[in-house]
Amino acid sequence: MDANLRFWRAEGQSFFQRFLLWTDVLDPLLLLKSSDEIRRTRLLLQNSGKTLSEPVQNDQTKQAFLLSLSSVHPDTDKIIPVLFRPPAFLPISLPLVIATSVQLRATQMFFCQFVFHTYTTGFTLLNGNGTVKAEEYSVQQKQMIYGLGAISYAACIGALPLVFMNRYTLKNSLTQLVIKKLLPAPLLGLMSAFTVAVVRSPEFENGIEVMDRNGKVVGWSQKAGEKAVKETALSRAVLFGTTFFLPAVLMHFVERAKFAKTPRALASVRMLVITSVLAGMLPVSLSMFPQCGEIKQADLEPEILSSTEETELFYNRGI
Repeated sequence: MDANLRFWRAEGQSFFQRFLLWTDVLDPLLLLKSSDEIRRTRLLLQNSGKTLSEPVQNDQTKQAFLLSLSSVHPDTDKIIPVLFRPPAFLPISLPLVIATSVQLRATQMFFCQFVFHTYTTGFTLLNGNGTVKAEEYSVQQKQMIYGLGAISYAACIGALPLVFMNRYTLKNSLTQLVIKKLLPAPLLGLMSAFTVAVVRSPEFENGIEVMDRNGKVVGWSQKAGEKAVKETALSRAVLFGTTFFLPAVLMHFVERAKFAKTPRALASVRMLVITSVLAGMLPVSLSMFPQCGEIKQADLEPEILSSTEETELFYNRGI
């Protein structure tokens, strides 16, 4: 079992433990570490021989694990491109979320949503489970084609309400409330979950590696892949659905109370609220489910049941 997954098993048993870990892993300063330093850290961790049956007490070792968790894919042992590492997610997605939240014309909305879903889909692709049972090239090609289709579809759905409102001149206050205030949150949440499910579909179509508690691979499971994708899609829907819903509610009260006197002040407050909600919800959503996922032996395929006596098996959930 990879050092990253062993660390999550030892240190990420509860939601609160995972939340505290993610607040450290998401530190943008970790992006400044060089590739050589990351490789040296990985080599140190791999040669340390630690089983991590108990939480890490040494601060230097914990810092080494944080760098590994933030920079290296646990399935491929490859360094993740810097723009798609977990610490880069907030700085890059934040301006895209703010741009998407601004009520623009339908064509501008489509462009903003297309760029937003392109980045989040690329992040999903590079941080998903890397042990899909198939030829590597064919899986990546399939994921890229599926991803492009999912991005285009999600961007169209995101812009569709504005198209209807402009085409059929739906200008009454109730319609504008529904389209501009109520619809964006569930639509973005659903489309974010949709793109995750589509781009990672080979995981539940072909299966992913499942391991025993010692890290030995006992087979490939479609059910484990389905569980991993479902949990990740749900966490992504919660992240962006909440990020759009809470600021809209809070800004409604800010506008009614007239805290911000000018349009510029109102825009600044909106940006501050969106930033605060996204920064808070990111570690919350990532902590909803364990990174080293567990699945009962009874829930797996018959061919895996016959190959091990373990009652629980483990897999990489992905991000």
